[in-house]
Amino acid sequence: MPVRIEKIPGTAFFAFPEMKNLLISELSSRFSYNPAEHGSKEFGDLLYCPDFAPQKDPSGQNLLPYWAATSLLEPFKMSFDSIGDAAKGLSQIQRNWAGGHYQFFRRAELIQKKLPYIKLKKRNFPFEIPDSPMGFYTLTGENEILASAATSSALPCGILTFEEDHVNPPSRAYLKIQESLTLARQFFGVDLPSENSKCFEAGACPGGWTWVLRQLGAEVFAVDRAPLADSLMSDPKVKFLAHDAFTLKPQEIGECDWVFSDVICYPERLLEWVKVWLDSGLTKKMICTIKMQGAIDWSIVAKFAQIPNSKVVHLHYNKHELTWIHCE
Repeated sequence: MPVRIEKIPGTAFFAFPEMKNLLISELSSRFSYNPAEHGSKEFGDLLYCPDFAPQKDPSGQNLLPYWAATSLLEPFKMSFDSIGDAAKGLSQIQRNWAGGHYQFFRRAELIQKKLPYIKLKKRNFPFEIPDSPMGFYTLTGENEILASAATSSALPCGILTFEEDHVNPPSRAYLKIQESLTLARQFFGVDLPSENSKCFEAGACPGGWTWVLRQLGAEVFAVDRAPLADSLMSDPKVKFLAHDAFTLKPQEIGECDWVFSDVICYPERLLEWVKVWLDSGLTKKMICTIKMQGAIDWSIVAKFAQIPNSKVVHLHYNKHELTWIHCE
């Protein structure tokens, strides 16, 4: 028999690049699950936890680690005799597969070429994430694959990367708002900001997020103590105020289609500010970066996640931070 499949227990997590230590730390501190004590195995950036069963949040969604780009929810091992057998075995389970590889790279490349085509290259923003399921596989031996058709992300390996503009944006932070807006559309089905949108950005300097919003045609009220890039300061659809954005009341700003914050502040202060905006009823869509100050207080992160119509995620373009997305 050319292909032999064995279902295995537990869950496997594919870490964001250079984030595996944070993933392991999150499993220990947030889930009280020490991988080393549970016989977990590492395959490059993939961590297989043989007795990890995801819990459910109040809405029935799986509680999974943020620092996992994708989670393998129904893992299995597949043994095969040839590259063609491996590709055929995966294709018979479902159409879409992407590999996160740490060894046997040439062999993995040949398998991927025999699978139905999926785009693995960088995307151009705006981009809409497809609804079709995306499987994950990695070669754990020359003739053995660890895989799962059921994963937590419809993106290849759970990672969204964009073609970068190295000339026009005032800062590389612009990639964070591109990614978070893409996820907001996937999670909540909302339209991106457009020419008819009024946006408020707190802590906007030097203007990476404002630049993206203007590229989409939106009007932006940007607040920070320091000015934006000259090109944005002279833009007639950008209103700038030199001020501490968190001390402005929503009523002083008025109704906004979107409210954004990439401010460096303690998560507790950000949560208070978010609640003031939500209680005001003056916006229904917010995206904020939760900046970590030292050790992560998971109780505060949970409070963000528990706000109705909200998702907390780790973006590919985040560093030691999370992003909160809220859309009603």
